[in-house]
Amino acid sequence: MTASCLDTLASASANASELPLLLARQKQAFMDSPAPTREKRIQNLNRLHNALLEHRQALASAVSQDFSGRSTAETELAEILPLLEGIAYYRKRLKRLMKPQRRHAPLTVMPAKVEVHVQPLGVVGIVVPWNFPIFLALSPLIGALAAGNRVMLKSSEFAPATGQLLQAILAENFDADEVCMVGGDVDIATAFTRLPFDHLVFTGSTQVGRHVMRAAADNLTPVTLELGGKSPAIIHPDFPVDEAARRLAFGKSMNAGQICVSPDYVFCHEDKISEFVRTFTGAVEQAYPTLVDNPDYTAIISERQKQRLESYLEDARTKGATLIPINPSGEDMSGTRKMPLTLVLNATTDMKVLQEEIFGPILPVVGYRDLDAALHEVRARPRPLALYYFDWDKQRGNQILQTTHSGGVCINDTLSHVTADDIPFGGIGDSGMGHYHGREGFLTFSKTKGVVRKGRINLAALVAPPWGNTLFKLMMSLQALRFRRIKP
Repeated sequence: MTASCLDTLASASANASELPLLLARQKQAFMDSPAPTREKRIQNLNRLHNALLEHRQALASAVSQDFSGRSTAETELAEILPLLEGIAYYRKRLKRLMKPQRRHAPLTVMPAKVEVHVQPLGVVGIVVPWNFPIFLALSPLIGALAAGNRVMLKSSEFAPATGQLLQAILAENFDADEVCMVGGDVDIATAFTRLPFDHLVFTGSTQVGRHVMRAAADNLTPVTLELGGKSPAIIHPDFPVDEAARRLAFGKSMNAGQICVSPDYVFCHEDKISEFVRTFTGAVEQAYPTLVDNPDYTAIISERQKQRLESYLEDARTKGATLIPINPSGEDMSGTRKMPLTLVLNATTDMKVLQEEIFGPILPVVGYRDLDAALHEVRARPRPLALYYFDWDKQRGNQILQTTHSGGVCINDTLSHVTADDIPFGGIGDSGMGHYHGREGFLTFSKTKGVVRKGRINLAALVAPPWGNTLFKLMMSLQALRFRRIKP
């Protein structure tokens, strides 16, 4: 296949059999230039920066088309602006991140210089989900480019308009052997994950993540998995419940809850549930006085996803839960893909809303009498991608940080840790593995290589066999003085 054919393929839906040709071309290009300079990396980041500025309105329109309605403001706040911040972060810090680090040289290798060098891995594959099809495509791309890699992306078939636009934008700004994006259905996605990348990033469900990891294992491809799970919010009894409700309403309403770090259920003291419901409902009604024709309120991505969410509500209703849909104007949602944000009270563990990741505008509110018992329940569940804790007391907040495990934490807030560029973003256990963003993201897409550099003096020749020579005895004596038995 010619280079021009590959360029065409890189900006359109691919056939599974053609994917290895794209990868081979990128790998050959990397072999020809395995150590891109800082200037080259910054040039790539600048291209992406300018492309985002030039196409930001078109991107917002494409996302809204895929969702059949999503606010431009939400796309700007949750996708475009964090990407611009991420680019700025790496542009400013690349020199320091790329610089070899001096490390300690032990007695056994002296005299020598010991360093850690970072170098690109090669070709990184990125599987893009539908819920934030711009941010979750370009955020790992930014880290991979900053680290000096070449990148192949697979867009989501459930966000076709955004995928096609991104394919065109990337093809306009990068050669296919630098960055390329392909479309296609689940078969293409499956074939994509089976390619022998040097690193693979997947964002999606835990169930699919297991399949992706199995596919990558055949090639010993390291993976970064961002999988989600049931992210809890815990309100301490001393925290103003109305303030917690308002902050949670903002986070849960974003993208109609279709976020991997969206608050999935709330632990609230039993005596304050009524106040929480009243304030939460009021905050949502103020933000979204209407729903059906409101451009600020996001629709569900597909009819299939809407049916899934409706089945969760029906399951909860039939098992005794109280449902509180927040629909200020009492609008009829049939015939649309919009759903009112619905609070679920009296939920029990046999209900799907407390078993499955919700990923939509449904929020169970679980009452507790004893906070330790609530925390025990959180710790007994699979480890979530995010945990939200509301408490002004810093000591108690630190205790929560030390005694719970999650991918990330916000104290007295929701979602914002994802947009903080200087901290890693990643899951743990069922919510994923690996990180990107910040310094950790740069290292994820780099090989950290230990280097020992010796000079003209070679003490090893004086220590070498026959053992028992004077210098060897001296070295062992010095080690004996240094490494004495430590009192328990």
